[in-house]
Amino acid sequence: MAVGGGVGGDEDSLVVSFGEMLIDFVPTVSGVSLAEGPAFIKAPGGAPANVSIAVSRLGGRAAFMGKLGDDEFGRMLAAILRENGVSDAGVTFDAGARTALAFVTLRSDGEREFMFYRNPSADMLLTPAELHLDLIRRAKVFHYGSISLITDPCRSAHLKALEVAKEAGLLLSYDPNLRLPLWPSAADAKEQILSIWDQADIIKVSDVELEFLTGEDSVDDEVALTLWRPSLKLLLVTLGEKGCKYYTKDFRGAVAAFRVKQVDTTGAGDAFVGALLSKIVEDTSVLQDENKLREVLRFANACGAITTTKKGAIPALPNLSEALAFFEKQ
Repeated sequence: MAVGGGVGGDEDSLVVSFGEMLIDFVPTVSGVSLAEGPAFIKAPGGAPANVSIAVSRLGGRAAFMGKLGDDEFGRMLAAILRENGVSDAGVTFDAGARTALAFVTLRSDGEREFMFYRNPSADMLLTPAELHLDLIRRAKVFHYGSISLITDPCRSAHLKALEVAKEAGLLLSYDPNLRLPLWPSAADAKEQILSIWDQADIIKVSDVELEFLTGEDSVDDEVALTLWRPSLKLLLVTLGEKGCKYYTKDFRGAVAAFRVKQVDTTGAGDAFVGALLSKIVEDTSVLQDENKLREVLRFANACGAITTTKKGAIPALPNLSEALAFFEKQ
């Protein structure tokens, strides 16, 4: 299967990502705690927004759906979507709430430390009535996370959007993107994340999320398969520098990662998902053909690897020519 080529302009090749877009503030010095950071630079982020930009950079058609504050930062984020070729037709603005902020640091022990400013932020206040339902109905893939399930009214908006996407026959793609500090409790996070598990066609979890959701300190097949549902077409477990594992009803396997000098892993999972969706939207037979799927997952691993070689999420997401050049050199 040729991995190159953009998704044409046809309407049904659209990938809609639903959820949060925010600004990460990252210390100018790495390896320090948030308290020790001397200064911070702003980096646009939010996993569903990253995925939509990843799809667009790779030649696909993407739209983002969510709510931003009617403030300088919210307008800046909408402009970043447009600059990256992502439709902001599904974006609404809240005059009474701020755009979400997160202070993020990579401590010297390699762990990320988060501090969120969301009480409440605009993304949490999206209502079902504000959804651009026609945008969903026109799409081929509907992608989402779990942060939008934490609190109403956004939770109700998420469930309504899911229902409309399902009725319209879209492929549903779910990356839980666990952020424990945002949830009332770990038990609540697990319950809500799993509450929509049966709806998805494609689910991607990291090794850390697999351990959290199963309670098992293992990425063995039998552990991963406890998350399998008959409604699924593809379950993926990403293993960082160890690549990824894939499971379908007919076959399973693993695809190795590419070795690169890592600078910052932020956004690597979103690049992986964006690359995967940009290929599936071109050819859904990838989900039934193991050779095609393996090639697409190698491409997704390549896009994830490239993203780790630069700082930040959105600035590091590869475009199609970068991705192909890297992919073909391997």
